[in-house]
Amino acid sequence: MDRLNNSFMSIEQVKDAYFNKVNEKSTSDLNTQKDDFRRILENVRDKSVSDSKVTFSKHANERLESRNISLSDDQIDRLNKGVLQAKEKSINESLVMMDNIAFIVNVKNNTVITAMEQEEESNVFTNIDGAVIV
Repeated sequence: MDRLNNSFMSIEQVKDAYFNKVNEKSTSDLNTQKDDFRRILENVRDKSVSDSKVTFSKHANERLESRNISLSDDQIDRLNKGVLQAKEKSINESLVMMDNIAFIVNVKNNTVITAMEQEEESNVFTNIDGAVIV
């Protein structure tokens, strides 16, 4: 009841008053949800970037050492980018080619399994489901 005019509100007035309050609340809830989702998405992205650094298995380290292969920081960055590209394409076991060096990488674990130079006698790669050239 509208106390100023001492009369009842019409259905249209009640509807307008109710829906305006609901719409204002929905908009603020939606903005809050957008902010929450954005924050979660940024956290996931930041975590995936920090988790995307490749590691080298004991076997890979031995192969790098025995074949006198040393990697620069730039090459490590490119290798990380190659593994990230493989991950984006849902590759599990990848051959990553870079500067005449072949890396077999377990993409899920970001682990280099082995490495060899192109001049090696055997250039056959098995148990891979994708290749990336960086």
